[in-house]
Amino acid sequence: MTTVEQPMPDAQRRHVLKHADDGLIGWLTTTDHKRIGILYMVSAFIFFLVAGLMSLVMRAELAIPELQLLDLQTYNQLFTMHGTAMIFFFATPMVIGLANYLIPLQIGAPDVAFPRLNAFTYWLFIFSALIVFGGFFVTAGAAAFGWYGYPPLSTKTFSPSVGADLWVVGLLLSGVASILGSVNILATIFALRAPGMTMFRLPLFTWNILVTSILILFSFPVLGAALALLFIDRNFGGSVFTTAGDPLVYQHLFWFFGHPEVYIIALPFFGVVTEIVPVFSRKPLFGYKAFVFATILIGAYSFSVWAHHMFTTGAVSTVYFAITSFLIAIPTGVKFFGWIATMWRGSLWFATPMLYVVGMMAMFLIGGITGVFLASPPIDYAVHDTYYVVAHMHYVLFGTSVFAMFGGLFYWFPKFTGRMLDERLGKVQFWLLFVGFNVTFFPMHQLGIDGMPRRIGDYAAERGWNDLNLLASGGSVLIAVAVLLFLWNFWTSRSLGLPAGDDPWGGHTLEWATSSPPPHHNFTSLPPITSDRPLLDLRVRGPVRQGGEPVGPSEDERAGADDGGGRG
Repeated sequence: MTTVEQPMPDAQRRHVLKHADDGLIGWLTTTDHKRIGILYMVSAFIFFLVAGLMSLVMRAELAIPELQLLDLQTYNQLFTMHGTAMIFFFATPMVIGLANYLIPLQIGAPDVAFPRLNAFTYWLFIFSALIVFGGFFVTAGAAAFGWYGYPPLSTKTFSPSVGADLWVVGLLLSGVASILGSVNILATIFALRAPGMTMFRLPLFTWNILVTSILILFSFPVLGAALALLFIDRNFGGSVFTTAGDPLVYQHLFWFFGHPEVYIIALPFFGVVTEIVPVFSRKPLFGYKAFVFATILIGAYSFSVWAHHMFTTGAVSTVYFAITSFLIAIPTGVKFFGWIATMWRGSLWFATPMLYVVGMMAMFLIGGITGVFLASPPIDYAVHDTYYVVAHMHYVLFGTSVFAMFGGLFYWFPKFTGRMLDERLGKVQFWLLFVGFNVTFFPMHQLGIDGMPRRIGDYAAERGWNDLNLLASGGSVLIAVAVLLFLWNFWTSRSLGLPAGDDPWGGHTLEWATSSPPPHHNFTSLPPITSDRPLLDLRVRGPVRQGGEPVGPSEDERAGADDGGGRG
């Protein structure tokens, strides 16, 4: 007797497919931009933890004079891989992850333009990172010539390890992943905007990602060319960057990529700040168009300042690059004044996202001021390659990316998960991070003025650097405690956090117009898009709750929306 297999009922089929999609295989094979965004962010945060652990080991070594924990070769490997991981495998992928998740939601699109390419770029990024870190598992160890790879230190003569070749190849592939991801993001922004979403109604986060993607398209190929030539020099008898060629050409190529890379990291986090400030000021953003043009100018100027990293070589025009380096402060200042003007006379709400935003503004301001000093050739001659530059770089990069990242994660975590992170733990974490960061990096300004060189794993007690180094190492422990507190908050809030609802903050942009977390195709309906703040417009002019209570804004929001909020 034979039996006829009955077709599975539609409801049961949907249940089975949903169950399979929620499993490990579903995550590993996904092309959903939201899941790929989460994969990027989680992976980037893991590399942040790995790089942070390396920095703790280095700070433990530098806490007191003489060598205690490491030999100099191991220290140089940790130094190289710490910088590489933070720049290429934390900051840049975190930016791409946020963009992946948020851009389609902010422009009212169901997905990115090329979902399969999107998945490919993520796995290529992971593959490239594993190649780079694979250097720790070869005989001579990982690359040890600094995260910038200057010849002749990076040539075969001085760095014969296979780990160095793995570093070069891994970064090449990482650059390819970033370029492909940027193409996808640009295609999404230009081709998939919802009806009514004109270019000058794009959220400022989207504008910052747009300019960042263009920077990646112009700068990463230059880094790729430099790395390809370096690989040829190392393995096929080339002489481009050897003494038979010109090692300074590598510096030009690297920093032509390297300074736009600063803004590839900074601009998206400026966008995060620009999304959070008006929401927690209960006002529309002040000077929307000024922010847009400032973002474009920063992107353009970033290609004209690279050689201020090379003043001490004597091979560049110090006057020209000093002037362009000073000028880039102008559009950055426009953003700062716009943030302050938005907060001015607003109904400020210092929830955890806003605390991190204010902290980021303070840290970047300090980093920007020290950057103006370094743009002056006489001062740069005095402190180049000292810990003053280490302090400046961390205030600009760590102070921007990490503070704004935590602000963004606290702000959008309800959208990602449907639950709130714990606010009390968030505030404690903020103050631990704020104090720990400044205790760690502010003393490095004085260490640089006192002459402590960068990239050293040991120093003599009689140099007088002991106390400040011990203080900096103590601050790094506070940073580590803050990060561990966030991990606990994240882990417990995923299942035990307070339900967030669709729009817990009273957001202004379209991602808050859908459920938390969003459905597979993001939206079931969209509000009318008549400005850059469609949800605020809807709350001000839209429906009322039962009983006649108006939906949404405070008096400040209503007044700001009526008079345009001072928008440019």
